[in-house]
Amino acid sequence: MARSRVESFEQIRRDRRLEGLSIRELAERHKVHRRTVRQALASAVPPARKQYPARPRPAIDPYVTIIDGWLTADQDAPRKQRHTARRIWQRLVAEHGARCSEVTVSRYVAKRRIELGFKHIEVAVPQVHAAGAEAEVDFGEFWTRIGGELVKCWMFVMRLSCSGRAFHVAFTTQGQEAFLQGHVLAFNHFGGVPARIRYDNLKPAVIKVLKGRSRTESDRFIALRSHYGYDSFFCRPGVQGAHEKGGVEGDIGRFRRRHLVPVPDAMSLADMNRLITAGDLLDDTRVITGRPTTVAEAFAAELPALQPLPMEAFDPALILRTRVDLKARVAIRQCYYSVPARYAGRRLTVRLTATTVEVFDAAQIVAHHERASGRYVEVLTLDHYLEVLKTKPGALPGATALAQAKVCGAFTAAHQRYWDAARHARGDSAGTRALIEILLAPDTIGNSVASRDGLSGHQRAGGPAGGADRSTPPQ
Repeated sequence: MARSRVESFEQIRRDRRLEGLSIRELAERHKVHRRTVRQALASAVPPARKQYPARPRPAIDPYVTIIDGWLTADQDAPRKQRHTARRIWQRLVAEHGARCSEVTVSRYVAKRRIELGFKHIEVAVPQVHAAGAEAEVDFGEFWTRIGGELVKCWMFVMRLSCSGRAFHVAFTTQGQEAFLQGHVLAFNHFGGVPARIRYDNLKPAVIKVLKGRSRTESDRFIALRSHYGYDSFFCRPGVQGAHEKGGVEGDIGRFRRRHLVPVPDAMSLADMNRLITAGDLLDDTRVITGRPTTVAEAFAAELPALQPLPMEAFDPALILRTRVDLKARVAIRQCYYSVPARYAGRRLTVRLTATTVEVFDAAQIVAHHERASGRYVEVLTLDHYLEVLKTKPGALPGATALAQAKVCGAFTAAHQRYWDAARHARGDSAGTRALIEILLAPDTIGNSVASRDGLSGHQRAGGPAGGADRSTPPQ
């Protein structure tokens, strides 16, 4: 293996000291020039390498004045419409017939920006965080397979700056309802509230960015902050602000690489969050570089400094008013959720959380759905359309609500067998009405076990073609 210059100097000096070899003999033994031997004998530290004048750059030298002019003019242009190195190379080729490579231009531009002072290097100042004094909050995106489908999710993260302990929870949205619910879950997880929380300029919290650190904040965010009694601190907009909450930014990337690679598979969002909770427990045992204790031990020392949780819980839900369309649906965040058909055309109240949609008529809940991911998704319950289907039985076979009931298991094989037998015995229209009467009797769609028992009992009592029972349509 090749030796470094300082190692060669050491060996030359040792041979001269122990064997008394001449300069010529040392040069022959170590296969170096006699000048190198003299340098080694004069000093154990090799001299600095000779600096040669810069070589000419015939490919780019004719264009350096042009490039410098473009870089200087860029300082007055909008930040997102300034020259990249590639754009400079493209213009040189197209406008000046340059025959230099893109790499040559890129290297010159990178070096020249620093020399001209256009590339600012911002130095970070190390910080000390007192126990319970501060936390940082942000969202990070990731992908997961839920029920075999690739879904984009958003991970709400709150990280305590002192102990480094973080809380993670996944949502299919990063809207205000998820932002608020994430805070409630995080405070309950920690068992306390930090004195101050750092944010970037998230839309759920900030309506408008004003001059300096001033912000126009949303009413719901102010209510959350007031309820828990902490202060907020907003970072600068853009990339510069990311460095002001580097703890949570780094934690998002670390957690994603450690626990979400490869892309995880889950049956539901709740199942995905159980995997994330397991990752949080595993992270409690890690030791952050440069710290003497585990994250769990550091958090145990920080916990007494957190502010206590308020006695009353904070409701993170958003209350909305919406009109039911002619398909008995309410449109919430570009998705559609069914309500009983009798409410078509009316205005109802919706209680929206990050995971559920509840629809109310005054104080009475009329529909409850798990929240959908994506856009323009329909979440329909077959029960909501049964009254309409009594008068339109021909619409049942192709109904979207029926297809969804089959997928989720609410419409069982027992339902299908009864329907097939009823249509065979009475005809399509009368047989379908007989099924609808059975579905309307108990909460059959809401309880598939009860519906199986009810259908089996009904078939034993006479079946679709059997005597006079309540499923027999009027003659």
